[in-house]
Amino acid sequence: MKPIYVTIIEDHDDFREGLNHVLQFTEGFSCVDAFYSVEEALPRLQDSDVILLDIHLPGRSGIESIGSIKQKLPNAKIIMLTVFDDDDHVFKAIMAGADGYILKKTPPAQVLTAIQDAAQGGTPMTPYVARKVLDLFKKYAPTPSKEHDLTERELEILGQLVLGLDTIELAEKLFISRETVRNHIKHIYEKLHVHSRSQAVAKALKEGWV
Repeated sequence: MKPIYVTIIEDHDDFREGLNHVLQFTEGFSCVDAFYSVEEALPRLQDSDVILLDIHLPGRSGIESIGSIKQKLPNAKIIMLTVFDDDDHVFKAIMAGADGYILKKTPPAQVLTAIQDAAQGGTPMTPYVARKVLDLFKKYAPTPSKEHDLTERELEILGQLVLGLDTIELAEKLFISRETVRNHIKHIYEKLHVHSRSQAVAKALKEGWV
């Protein structure tokens, strides 16, 4: 089976090498390359399924670089892997198009799960970060709009995405398979014309659907 190809952009040498080591020695994953900065990475980026991107980097920050990376690798999923958990960084990363947001203190096994989830179309966030996203967007929630074509099940799943549940938790809570959850999420993205969980959550809260 084809491994999940991952690129790391992280300026902390020990942390970068640690991630590289975990990926290279875990079945089903492969580290394509690891870079110190975005400036170093952009000219040399190779096809990857997932990019682990730090926020605080020498030169251009991770958040500032999301658009440039997606322009070069439009199919790659970008997970912010950072120490920052404040509202400003979370909000800016999500609005810039990050596909996931997890903290560096996350255990390696959970980082691998997040990579796998992103590669399969999910948008991993730690529950703490997901709650921050919900709180941020609730401030701007308008009168609910009915302009969507989502089924009752898709609305239910969208509501759970807002609360921060991942694919595994959704499958267990709704008593359906993980593949069924992924198919529902794919259809939600298509109907809402979005490309990530964070964008779907933002749109749902902006329109007052959940």
